[in-house]
Amino acid sequence: MQQCLMRRQSARCCCSYSTLKAWFPILSWLPKYNLKWLKMDVLAGLTVGLTTVPQALAYAEVAGLPVQFGLYSAFVGGFIYTFLGTSKDVTLGPTAIMSLLCSSVVGGQPHRAVLLSLLCGLIQAVMALLRLGFLLDFISFPVIKGFTCAAAVTIGFGQVKNILGIQGVPQQFFLEVYYTFHKIPEARIGDVVLGLICLALLVTLMFMKSSLTSDSDSTCSMYARKVVWAVATMRNAAVVIAASLIAFSWEAYGNHVFTITGKTTRGLPPFRPPPTSDTTANGTIVSFGEMVKDFGGGLAVIPFMGLLESIAIAKAFASQNNYRIDANQELLAIGVTNIMGSFVSAYPVTGSFGRTAVNSQTGVCTPAGGVVTSVIVLLSLAFLMPAFYYIPKASLAAVIICAVAPMVDYRVVAKMWRIRKLDLLPFFVTFLMSFWEVQYGIVGGIAVSGALLLYSMARPQIEVTDHGVLVMELSSGLTFPATEYLSHIIHTRALQVSPPRSVVLDCSHVSLIDYTVISELRDLLRQFKLREVHLIFAGLQPSILKVLLAADLEGFRHNHSVDEALQVESRNLLDD
Repeated sequence: MQQCLMRRQSARCCCSYSTLKAWFPILSWLPKYNLKWLKMDVLAGLTVGLTTVPQALAYAEVAGLPVQFGLYSAFVGGFIYTFLGTSKDVTLGPTAIMSLLCSSVVGGQPHRAVLLSLLCGLIQAVMALLRLGFLLDFISFPVIKGFTCAAAVTIGFGQVKNILGIQGVPQQFFLEVYYTFHKIPEARIGDVVLGLICLALLVTLMFMKSSLTSDSDSTCSMYARKVVWAVATMRNAAVVIAASLIAFSWEAYGNHVFTITGKTTRGLPPFRPPPTSDTTANGTIVSFGEMVKDFGGGLAVIPFMGLLESIAIAKAFASQNNYRIDANQELLAIGVTNIMGSFVSAYPVTGSFGRTAVNSQTGVCTPAGGVVTSVIVLLSLAFLMPAFYYIPKASLAAVIICAVAPMVDYRVVAKMWRIRKLDLLPFFVTFLMSFWEVQYGIVGGIAVSGALLLYSMARPQIEVTDHGVLVMELSSGLTFPATEYLSHIIHTRALQVSPPRSVVLDCSHVSLIDYTVISELRDLLRQFKLREVHLIFAGLQPSILKVLLAADLEGFRHNHSVDEALQVESRNLLDD
């Protein structure tokens, strides 16, 4: 008896520990942590940290927020994801797409951006707890590609004004294009020269890094390759630092040649609840309800796009590095990150493809590398904010343009054309509508994809062949949208001809059937009986056969295969 009780207690403990590991994946790798992993995680964390700082500053510009908000948003994810994340490679923080979405929803108002982070986090966490990750499956690949291409064009062109050093350009894309070209005569020579030099350096370093992975020339020493790889990997930080030193040297002599970032808030952000009200410039107080109402559809689009972006990245690197992730746990990690981030003035974040790639290539072993990255960001906030005053906006614009340029995947159009031309419809709807309003583009693309999906359900492929008896092969499940179409085909091909003909329904591919279909089949069987011909079902799966038998359909006949049904019906015709 005592041994039995001990076994039960042991089983309960194992079950509790397994549940705890499911909620806190850190427990699965922390007991095995070793010095080698620590070295690789520190190296990866430092490398990613030096990439994160300049990108975070630049993405805050995209979001229309003061640059320090980029750093506020960049450090929470590293700590949270270490405990809750299931991918060793993913790094959470501000991204180009989330910054663009945030800008379109909050219009550069910091208080609203912080509240948006809280609400997005709550939505994402609730989705994780309710296991609603499957909803992301309804966002098709053409919609994702159309959105990312449009976002890259919008973000990239939005930085041209900073390369040119011109002011007073509206945020709306079409107006932005017009006023950017209209104000070219006002361009500042210093910003243009510095911006183009930064772009050239970034592109050169990017190609140098990619050539290292493909070049097998043994004449280049391993040490030289490592140095080039390190410089190329940290190219954003190197270019921004160099540009800042140049700007500082000119400013020190009183020459205001470049448009610089200017004054930023020093120190770490205070830990406080996110604001639940806002005050406009004229002193009007905006309530919580009004703020949420103003967010509109963005409150649905931003959480979904954040989840989609991060999980797609996590799956890609999990496949590349031979491990598995838990999609719902990833949702929870992102949700908690956005909730906690709202207490330190962060705006919504998600997984970053570029920084995750750097993390993976540097050899990170566990999510603990994110802690080192977060520490780098915190140190920057604590000690380097005065230096950020001299960062030229043209250099940050160059960083953003180079970061989003690879997102414009023009080759995907040719691939869709070859594989399924109809997929180009949601792609172009999303792409074009995103230039009007980003969230409208996503919603429009999903609506078109949904309409195509529903159309395929309502008009399933039915292959009709004549073997003396008509054989109709159904290519998919039978649900209520397809009922009218199936009835129309059967009536026009079998019941309304003279003389009426028997039909064998090949249901070998049918795995789903509903009550509306059953009702229509009952009516069809009655019509066949009135005309003294037969409707025979063949190849029914056990689950479908069980449903049809339970429906007690008058005149219901079935055979194991089409050949068997044809043989039976041929004998019936000979007997007649």
